[in-house]
Amino acid sequence: MDASTLEMVLTAYDETVQDAEAAGHSAAIAHAEGITAAAMLLAAVTGVEDAAARKEVEGINPRARLAA
Repeated sequence: MDASTLEMVLTAYDETVQDAEAAGHSAAIAHAEGITAAAMLLAAVTGVEDAAARKEVEGINPRARLAA
């Protein structure tokens, strides 16, 4: 994944988590929604299958990257 795609994926994750938490969802639910949103974006941008995109997003661990 190139740097600009990674940035878009992390942004999609972060914004979705923030929105979910603001709506009163737990951190676990917000994280799951963030992973889904980031994977959907990655699939749309790269054309990979949904399951492969989700696995890739989970592999980059967006929560840890954003916490650093």
